[in-house]
Amino acid sequence: MKHVKHILHKEKVGGRGGVLGQIRPRFAPTGARGRPLLRPRSRAPKPALRRRPSGPRAATGHAPGADGRAQRLPEAAPALPSARLQDGGRPAAASPPRPRARAARSRRPSPRELHPGGGQSGRLRLFPAIVRSGGRGPARAARPSVASSPSAAAGSRGAGRPGGPAWEGAGGRASSGRAPDEEPRSRTPVGAMPCGEDWLSQPLGIVQGFFAQNGVSSDWEKKVVEYFKEKLKESNAPKWVPSLNEVPLHYLKPNSFVKFRCMIQDMFDPEFYMGVYETVNQNTKARVLHFGKYRDVAECGPQQEVDLNSPRTTTLERQTFYCVPVPGESSWVKEAYVNTNQARVSPSTSYTPSRHKRSYEDDEDMDHHPHKQKDQHAGAGQAGNIGGLQWCGEPKRLETEASAGQQLNSLNLSSPFDLNFPLPGEKGPACLVKVYEDWDCFKVNDVLELYGILSVDPVLSILNNDERDASSVLDPMECSDTAEEQRVRSPPASLVPRIHVVLAQKLQHINPLLPACLKQEESKAFVSSFMSELSPVRAELLGFLTHALLGDSLAAEYLILHLISTVYTRRDVLPLGKFTVNLSGCPRNSTYTEHLYRIIQHLVPASFRLQMTIENMNQLKLIPHKDYTANRLVSGLLQLPSNTSLVIDETLLEQGQLDTSGVHNVTALSNLITWQKVDYDFSYHQMEFPCNINVLITSEGRSLLPADCQIHLQPQLIPPNMEEYMDSLLSTVLPSVLNKFRIYLTLLRLLDYSISDEVTKAVEDDFVEMRKNDPQSITADDLHQLLIVARFLSLSAGQTTLSRERWLRAKQLESLRRTRLQQQKCVNGNEL
Repeated sequence: MKHVKHILHKEKVGGRGGVLGQIRPRFAPTGARGRPLLRPRSRAPKPALRRRPSGPRAATGHAPGADGRAQRLPEAAPALPSARLQDGGRPAAASPPRPRARAARSRRPSPRELHPGGGQSGRLRLFPAIVRSGGRGPARAARPSVASSPSAAAGSRGAGRPGGPAWEGAGGRASSGRAPDEEPRSRTPVGAMPCGEDWLSQPLGIVQGFFAQNGVSSDWEKKVVEYFKEKLKESNAPKWVPSLNEVPLHYLKPNSFVKFRCMIQDMFDPEFYMGVYETVNQNTKARVLHFGKYRDVAECGPQQEVDLNSPRTTTLERQTFYCVPVPGESSWVKEAYVNTNQARVSPSTSYTPSRHKRSYEDDEDMDHHPHKQKDQHAGAGQAGNIGGLQWCGEPKRLETEASAGQQLNSLNLSSPFDLNFPLPGEKGPACLVKVYEDWDCFKVNDVLELYGILSVDPVLSILNNDERDASSVLDPMECSDTAEEQRVRSPPASLVPRIHVVLAQKLQHINPLLPACLKQEESKAFVSSFMSELSPVRAELLGFLTHALLGDSLAAEYLILHLISTVYTRRDVLPLGKFTVNLSGCPRNSTYTEHLYRIIQHLVPASFRLQMTIENMNQLKLIPHKDYTANRLVSGLLQLPSNTSLVIDETLLEQGQLDTSGVHNVTALSNLITWQKVDYDFSYHQMEFPCNINVLITSEGRSLLPADCQIHLQPQLIPPNMEEYMDSLLSTVLPSVLNKFRIYLTLLRLLDYSISDEVTKAVEDDFVEMRKNDPQSITADDLHQLLIVARFLSLSAGQTTLSRERWLRAKQLESLRRTRLQQQKCVNGNEL
């Protein structure tokens, strides 16, 4: 017994949404009853998988046009579930096709550019439905297709009286019957809307209430969004929403309201889903309307089936993002978010995630080495305390966490459970995020805070396994998706849950000690209060970093400027505001650079340390690349969000030979530092992704990589035990003072800055005067660096405009730095 998977292929590609021209159905059994879920046009010769279309709508269909609205399909095309509707329920007018989009653009890439598909044609995906009869028992295949998600459809439970269609109410009950083509007399649900306390545990009940009141009109969708916006504006309401970042997945109730702090790692192809569909009771012929938004699985009542030929059915489009936890997020950030979260969670009894089967070799290894099994259980037990959430569950229960799949994730390993994290050792769940509106304003590597409805139905995992087994016996011409692509599009829900987004916010920063948006009135009071005590905070931070840099106060000054630097604008290809520092003179073959990075970790929200050795440069995957077999973007170490601190350690670099991969990696690091961009590898072309990453290079001599500023370290003390020295330094700083350091470094990055005309004229005159005395002493590049140093020196003092005093101080710091470099001799063959 097989499901039938239906995929629509586009022959013509327009702009966003494209234009569907000639459409061919392709079938792939996915495991249920062997009946086609969509009625294709007549094709020979496989009668088991083909049926002749019937009904007046069988030869027509609609598809999104270039403007996102419905467009009439050719008469020979198979019927889609329905037309996409405008407000008011009328079909949208057809629009002319837009010209083909270019393959690569310097601006933000679209999902179609990330996944160009096969050859010159793109794709829109339409997938079969999963229908649960009566809300209990195993899932069964639906006759028509209810949704376009990779493995599921949208739907809901409901029953009605005989005689005509009814509206799905909050309690799943139907209104009075009427003629099939008659508008409902009343859209007020018989069942009452759930009370306000249920918006966290039963958000779909809230959605049902608005849908029952407004029907197919788009007003109900806007009212749902506004309802949850108002709920989150209440006092401490966001703290009561469970977060996937802090709470284990098996502690969350399916279909509950959750939040997720994440980075967009990849964008998949757009997909169709049925926004509204109608079910028919086979015995009473009663009809009930259901909404498909925010859902993966359609649950029909007993003896109900979905009527694909219903004129009330509407087909809509949504976008899928593959999101991962923020790469390199510091432990203090995670702990702060956990401490502020007040969500009440308990182990869910309604969700039993599937466990992965062990191989025969694993079982045999456990028999001969039972201590390994004990070690695994002990390791799982250590994860039993997350942010104060205590549980004493069985070790097997903890296998449901995403960490089970993360253990298989490595830099050079691609496995069926590879979560595709950019950095090694990352923890937390990856999610398939379904976005319903305004997805064009998001791009790859954006950091988001999402609020939505959690979907972890085990049926999604079952279909994923069935599809993999079935794809191996298909004719390649009959199946467009490879087994690898099916695994990527439909991973097990126990490892990669789905989130149907209700609200999405792009984060300026991920520091939990600051308000999320600094432009609000409440946030302005916080900023002004902190700015009033900025001077003592800077003085304490300077002393703290001076001790961390072994008594070198000049290096501490430049490290502060580096930590608050950011790319504030771009002029053509030149990023303005980047300030890469090369800290030379670091002790070779010692643990100093490791402990220095630990200090930085305690100060910045996100960071990563890259050990630059010959072996790492030849073997690591720094550049993300497109895997056309799995049709996904494979992450690399340089796929990082904005304002990440990247520490490159050259003190471990020894003589050796770089192979082709090593040369490409070193070139990628140079481009990152110089142009603040990473060229993603799409095999047939390179695509530029701009970034904003703070790079600090630690080396013994001058770095092999380019740097905006080189400061040579002059230690005033050499502690006999570096680890004890750094530990005592961290222990002597009060947690409240450390939090002020963290607020200071994050807040100053977000402040505006300007230079008055008067100061600009003074700087120009000063530059001309310096050129008169010695034309070789200062160049245009030196002036640019002086202005950058003066900018961040002013911001570090809380000044948003350049003053004459700060300009002279910047000149003094640069003079001291250059004098120190001139006094140094050659170190390790690199002239300073």
